[in-house]
Parts: sequence; structure tokens; C-alpha cells
Amino acid sequence: MKTLGLIGGTGPESTIDYYRLLTAQYREKVDGASPPVIINSVDLKRMINWMGAGELDKVTDYLVAEFEKLQRAGVDFGALTANTPHIVFDEIQERISLPLISIVEAACERTQSLGFKTVALFGTRYTMEAPFYPKVFSRTDVKLVTPTKSEQDYIHEKYFGELLKDVFLPETRARFLAIADEMKARDGIEAVILGGTEIPLLLRTEEHNGVKLLDTTGIHVDRLIEEMLT
Repeated sequence: MKTLGLIGGTGPESTIDYYRLLTAQYREKVDGASPPVIINSVDLKRMINWMGAGELDKVTDYLVAEFEKLQRAGVDFGALTANTPHIVFDEIQERISLPLISIVEAACERTQSLGFKTVALFGTRYTMEAPFYPKVFSRTDVKLVTPTKSEQDYIHEKYFGELLKDVFLPETRARFLAIADEMKARDGIEAVILGGTEIPLLLRTEEHNGVKLLDTTGIHVDRLIEEMLT
């Protein structure tokens, strides 16, 4: 069995969800055993400030140092428990020898396996505007669509103003789903990639009006469990 090292704290509630899902799946597959996981909880506020200032080099330096702590602790591979920090995923992997498993790659593989051709991306503004999702999906025949500017503003505002503070309101849920409906009519989307690991905690459903909601936390956990058991 391989030991997994997680960078957590980039959304405390989603970090808890990662551990809960990892434990449940691992117990099913390994006769009730607990998974070998080490979690390094980092300072989300510090990273948000750097991202807001466009200082991605500082985000990279910080996460490289935190992954190196996990490596010294004896983990065999690592992962980030959030989508947004994947904005510097390639830069991190270039600087450390610890193998990392990308949530973006896992989401792309699942999207392809389900046969979808047009999908939307919900997440923080950094996730929706940055090239790290389009870069991965450009290698496939899947069309990735982002919400309009006003829709992105709403999603981003609610993400930082509510979801990261463990606030999940029914009216916010209704508006997120309404945006999915609008994108289905406007863009012909078949699915929405929930590219923020707090969004599944808000929506809590796998489908809405014929649109599949792809939970990147669950998808990532599936891939991490697969790696742990190799």
C-alpha cells in the first residue's frame, strides 16, 4: 500500500470531505482498514492574498515547501484537496520529486469516460479564468464552456463569501442550478464540472434537469484510492 500526502486546509470543509470519502472507500476495499494518509493543513488566507495580488510565484514556493514536508514524513505520492491551487500544479511538480495526482486530469478522464462532448466549469474566478482546465481539456474532443462574466462574478462571490465559510444557503443552491439551466439552453452543456471542492457540499446531487453534476472531490478520491492500492 502507498501512503498518500494531502495538502488540506485550502477549504477546511472539503478537506474533511476528502478524508471521509477516502476512509469510506478504503474500508470497503481493504476489509475495514483505515487509509494511510498524512494531511498537511496550510494557510488558505495567505494563498488567497497572493493570488489576488497576482503573486503566483509565492503560491508555488509555499506549496512546494509544504509538499516537501509531506515527503519528509514518508508519503509516496501527493495531492491538493482543492481545484484553485492547480493554477500552479505544473510548476510544483517540476520542482519536487514526489509524484502528484491532479484533480483536473482526473476530472478530464471521467468526463471522457462518460462520453460528454460539451461541459461547463464552475469554480472560483481563478479556476474559471485560468488556463489550467482548458489546457488539459484541449487534448481531448470535449468542449469546455465557462459561465458569462456576471455568472462567474456570482459564483466567485458566493464561493468566498459563503461556501469557504461553511455557509450553504438554499437560495445560493437555487441560483447555481439556474445557471446550469441557462447554460444548457444557451451552450448545450451536458454536464457541469464542479471545479471547486466546496460546490458539491452546496448542491448535494448528481444530476439536475438532465445535466450531470460532476463532483471533482469524489472523482479525485476515486483516483487516489486507485493509486493507494497499486
